[in-house]
Amino acid sequence: MVSCSRMMIMSPSSSSSSWRALVLVAAAVLSFSGHVVVAATAAGHPDYADALAKSILFFQGQRSGRLPPDQAVKWRSNSGLSDGSAANVDLTGGYYDGGDNVKFGFPMAFTTTMLSWGVVEYGGRMRGRVLRDARDAVRWAADYLLRAATATPGVLYVGVGDPDADHRCWERPEDMDTPRAVYSVSASSPGSDVAAETAAALAAASLALRPADPGYSRRLLAAARDVMAFAVRHQGKYSDHVGGDVGAYYASYSGYQDELLWGSAWLLWATRNASYLDYLASLGANDGVDMFSWDNKLAGARVLLSRRALVNGDRRLDAFRRQAEDFICRILPGSPSSTTQYTPGGMMYKSGHANLQYVTSASFLLTTFAKYMAVSNHTFSCQSLPVTAKTLRALARKQVDYILGANPQGMSYMVGYGARFPQRIHHRGASMPSVAAHPAHIGCQEGFSGYFNAGGANPNVHTGAVVGGPDQHDAFPDERGDYDRSEPTTYTNAALVGCLAYFAGSYRS
Repeated sequence: MVSCSRMMIMSPSSSSSSWRALVLVAAAVLSFSGHVVVAATAAGHPDYADALAKSILFFQGQRSGRLPPDQAVKWRSNSGLSDGSAANVDLTGGYYDGGDNVKFGFPMAFTTTMLSWGVVEYGGRMRGRVLRDARDAVRWAADYLLRAATATPGVLYVGVGDPDADHRCWERPEDMDTPRAVYSVSASSPGSDVAAETAAALAAASLALRPADPGYSRRLLAAARDVMAFAVRHQGKYSDHVGGDVGAYYASYSGYQDELLWGSAWLLWATRNASYLDYLASLGANDGVDMFSWDNKLAGARVLLSRRALVNGDRRLDAFRRQAEDFICRILPGSPSSTTQYTPGGMMYKSGHANLQYVTSASFLLTTFAKYMAVSNHTFSCQSLPVTAKTLRALARKQVDYILGANPQGMSYMVGYGARFPQRIHHRGASMPSVAAHPAHIGCQEGFSGYFNAGGANPNVHTGAVVGGPDQHDAFPDERGDYDRSEPTTYTNAALVGCLAYFAGSYRS
């Protein structure tokens, strides 16, 4: 069997003609023993720049609202144009979280925070149009969150669309006729988790967009301050108070202390106001963690605060730096304190539900903490295991390469990247003909019988979409009904963007 991973690790320092021949072979599409090897650049690694551009393009396929004239994903059309009308506010725009047609504010805010963090840290490695597209992706979400935070004083809107009704239908977003219920938190129905995450998103977006639009950045930051104050003043879990079942789909199982820490960390960076430092130091959010996600933000907050500890030399934040290192020791292979499983093919495995979300988020933290370590010449140890910036980058790169095709299946788990990728992703819009191709309305149950249950490939290629990924044995069935493995989500892609930008800048041909 020709192994993609073996092609990746063979040293280009070999002077033999066999190396040059192997590079040429790797740059082509091979099929051997039923396995297809993804395209690689002439340098023998995945085309990170191509993957980066596609990972950002994905967000256009998730857009809700009136699409702009420069919309590049042509199989999508306007949708959700009356969103918010049930509460007499404008809640158009934003992103659908995955393969359904609901706008969940909690994961959308996390998506925005992670996209913004990637732009802030790695925007200098994005070239021309790619940086503009990344900022556009941030702004599409930030516009929505700004409306959700400011439309009604004392209220934060946290969702649009009845999720139960939506999940009983298989409809294009352009056709959806399920109830567009509006959900919110307030002083009497608090939601510190979703509010603090929204504050983090607005603050992070203000940093990401500040160079391009300082005035808009100031508006975002002002809203972030207000929403963070609301989160602190009116404490509670939004899933305990929001009506309907919107909170059940994205309940904050970790509580809301992690979001209060996360939001304060972003406000500290964006405002440089020491009051946020005092507040986050008082929270006492000291639980050990081995994953980072839309639910639990502790690891992300600790890495973010480590930036100030390592890059700026602020010793007051050393405790968070040590906690960030503890997180890394829990995920590093070979670490005596590791609590993380890896598949036989080398993929980090955390959950049977959309596992690649945990892979991309951890990889982002590894790449970013490595950046802070390199700038400050910092190293640390996981008991007997020495850890350097190179250690972290190597693990992050292995995970990214796995996603892009260096895996036992020889399959890219990013749609549209490489020669072999998922064909039947769990996504309503991608699995049904576009409005341009099929102008007639496709009803709720007709979608199931005519398209969801169809065995063929989706008619629309959702370029850049990263699916939930394979199981603990590296198996991937590519079945539309298998939402755990076949559904893409915005937060999976959002964390990957920064990693790809770093590697695209480091491994340019």
